[in-house]
Order: sequence, then C-alpha cells, then structure tokens
Amino acid sequence: MGLAQGVTELFPISSLGQAVILPTVLGWHSLVRAQSRPESFFLAFLVGLHVATATALLIYFWNEWRGIIGGFFRTLEVGVRERRPPWAVIRTPNQRMAWLLVVATIPAGLTGVVLEHLFRVTFAKPLFAAVFLTVNGVILLAGEVTRRRSEVRAVALAHGTYEGSEARRLDTLEFREAAIIGVAQVFALIAGISRSGVTMVAGLLRGLNHEDAARFSFLLATPIILAAGVYKLPDVFGPLGNGIRMQVLAGSIAAGIAAYLSVRFLMRYFETRTLLPFAIFCLVEGAAATVGFALTGHTF
Repeated sequence: MGLAQGVTELFPISSLGQAVILPTVLGWHSLVRAQSRPESFFLAFLVGLHVATATALLIYFWNEWRGIIGGFFRTLEVGVRERRPPWAVIRTPNQRMAWLLVVATIPAGLTGVVLEHLFRVTFAKPLFAAVFLTVNGVILLAGEVTRRRSEVRAVALAHGTYEGSEARRLDTLEFREAAIIGVAQVFALIAGISRSGVTMVAGLLRGLNHEDAARFSFLLATPIILAAGVYKLPDVFGPLGNGIRMQVLAGSIAAGIAAYLSVRFLMRYFETRTLLPFAIFCLVEGAAATVGFALTGHTF
C-alpha cells in the first residue's frame, strides 16, 4: 500500500481510487469498508502515507520552496511597510508563484475541510472508484486533444511563450487562472479522479506545457497533502493507531521513497511526453474493474 500510494499520488491515476481498487482486488475487503467509516485504523494508516508523500515532494522541490516561502514573507513585509495588500507588491517570479499557490490552494482546502467526509463515505466504494477512474481517463484524453486547439495556443501567445515554443511561461499565470486550477483539484476528493491529472489538464488548457503543468501540479499538491496529513496525524498516535504503528512506519518509508523516485521520473518524462499513456491505463483499468466489480457484487 505504501508503494502504491507513493506512485499513484503523483502518477495521474488516482491514489485514492487505487487505495479502494487494490485492496478489493487483493481481497482485503475490511480495508475498503473501513474507508467509509468516520474514523478507522485504515484512515490512520493512510494519513502516515500521505505525510510521507508530501515530505518527498518537499525534499525534491526544496530549492524552489525556499524561494517561494521567502518570496511570500517578503511580500508580507513590503505590504505592511507600504500599507498595501501583499499580492499588490509582487516583484519577482518567486513572489508571484507564492501567491498563485495560495490562491489555487484555497478552493480544495475549504472544500476538503467541509466535504471530505461526505465525499469519502459516498464515493470510496469499489464500483464508484472504478467508474470514476474511467472518467479520469476520459479527462486526461480530452485534455490532450483540447490543448492542441487554436484557442489554447492563442491564450499562450497572448501571455508570452518560451523562445522557440508555443508553450506559455509558468510565471505568466493570472490569479483567476490559478483559482481555476485550484477548483479542478477539488474533484480529486472523489476516489478515481487524480489530483495531479485534473490539475495538469487545467494547466495545459491555459497554455502551459507538460513540464510546467506538472511542476505547478506537484507544488500545489504539497501543502494540501501535507496539511491534510498533519491535521489527521494525531489519529496515528491515538486509539486508532493502536496495533498499526509499525505498519504505518513501514508503509510511510515505502511511500516516501516511491514518491521521491516517481516525481523525479515524471519531471523528466514530461519534458518530452504527454498524458496519453496514463489516459489509456485509466480507461483500461477502470473499465475492467467496473465490469469485474459489477459482476462480483463489490459495490459496498
């Protein structure tokens, strides 16, 4: 489970969906049922895996995060001194990236706090996860088709592109566009819909190339995953963690290593390649699991 979490949180194939589908296929039905409960040992276990995944992302992008965090506090300092909103005194790419991430984090953060339990109880079921994994494949495929349209290229050209490329520079994203990408991230609360997948597609449709869309997606995922994990981390040290703390440790180590290797691979992969293989994977796995779960009655 740790290896699966570390890989699928970053690969656009839905870690939450795989956390439902994989135990069902392996016959670990008690784990699947546990996800639908308000509190359970399995949720405590998953918390540890998420914290490890976010830590791996933080380590990989540490140099960028240092600049982003420094830029954020610099705008606060200048804003107070000049008596202006901090986002109105942005002067560097790092400062702009900091506030783009703040704006994009708000929709998923608020929705997660309010509706996370409802989404989990309603959709964290094998058949639902399989159906929405198929939907995820359609989203990835549609994103790849749509990004080639003239309207998307026009957006990129209107905001400034890299030299010799039609791809838009990441630091030209507007705040409303960051908010749109953040809203797309909300759909990842549904098991089967990939956080990295939907945010990458949203970035591609605003004229970003695959590498920058992936970079923004992974940077955006880090505070959300880490905050959700830290918020639930006391569960691991409370009664829900009794008897599973060594399993949490083993799974977290596996998840952290897998996540670090995955983000390292994907950042190189997206320099030249697309989401198409992941779209095909989701369509095939989702369709096969949907048929299989429907026939075997795994709809709980």
